[in-house]
Amino acid sequence: MFQPDYTYLVFAARNIEAARIPLYEHIIGADVAEKIMNRKFASLLGGDYEDKKEFFRQYCECFRKLGYDTISFEMCIGGVLPGAGALGGHKKGVIQTRDDFEKYPFDEIPEMYEKNCYDTFRALHEVMPAGMKAVGGVGNGVFECVQDLVGYMDLCILSADDPELYADLFRKLGEVSLRIWKNFLKAFADDFCVLRFGDDLGFKSNTLISADDIVRHIIPQYKQIIDEVHRWGKPFLLHSCGCIFNVMDDLIAAGIDAKHSNEDQIAPFPVWVEKYGDRIGNFGGIDTDAVCRLSRAEMKEYITDVVKQSRGHGGFAFGSGNSIPGYVPVDNYLMMNEIIRELRGE
Repeated sequence: MFQPDYTYLVFAARNIEAARIPLYEHIIGADVAEKIMNRKFASLLGGDYEDKKEFFRQYCECFRKLGYDTISFEMCIGGVLPGAGALGGHKKGVIQTRDDFEKYPFDEIPEMYEKNCYDTFRALHEVMPAGMKAVGGVGNGVFECVQDLVGYMDLCILSADDPELYADLFRKLGEVSLRIWKNFLKAFADDFCVLRFGDDLGFKSNTLISADDIVRHIIPQYKQIIDEVHRWGKPFLLHSCGCIFNVMDDLIAAGIDAKHSNEDQIAPFPVWVEKYGDRIGNFGGIDTDAVCRLSRAEMKEYITDVVKQSRGHGGFAFGSGNSIPGYVPVDNYLMMNEIIRELRGE
């Protein structure tokens, strides 16, 4: 029976190479976990309090069974933003003008988040396995929140048509996010060993908005939250997909302790380790596409090479470069898990 010890992942997040390579996934889809556990429980997360507890018993046991020292879990701000959906739902953004901005109920959002999410976090607290803690917290960074209210293309247009409103959107969502994070940490900091949010800043070849705009409008909002996390004595992990090399130095200067996400078309994981392993922990390892399509022999060669190149370059945690959603073949994911656990002597 595998016994979790969350301190291994904390070492990695603090850029210390752990004695046992910690495993990490940003997300393991609940549908994937159901197949691994051979039982249905995903729908329980939307049920009453006892249902939520049973969901987490099963979900945490899935992580423990697979050799994880932590469970990854977050609840996203986007889930409570009135009128949201421009990012994930591809609908017209609810904020397009200064008048829309002035009428939007920003001040009500922290209370909405608490009412919608806190019972779920309490349920996780009640059933957390011994030796295990969570990685996650309040999902969505400020860029994703702004896009969810405005829309990516309309946001780009707004940057030229109304730069003052453009700046105010990031500032205001930063203020709202910080309030949510402060309240969350007071309530649940002890349940989380590493705090994080995901905010995809890039795509295959560049950042989604200019590096100057990210440095001017987004990273200052990150820093407020990172500073608050640090005040609680916790490391902060940034998940961001895409080619973001041109803002990595600024992100590190803002205080991130570790970074997750890698895609081979952008740069294999050892490149991130080589570039930044002297300053931050690196989480990731194998491109999710490779998990889907490689044979066992190919995957073993891939993983062995990544681990070999990652050793001696600070803290790292191994897993997919993105996540394990429902389209990943479960047998392939289990093969990946088995190979890395063999490499760490299990």
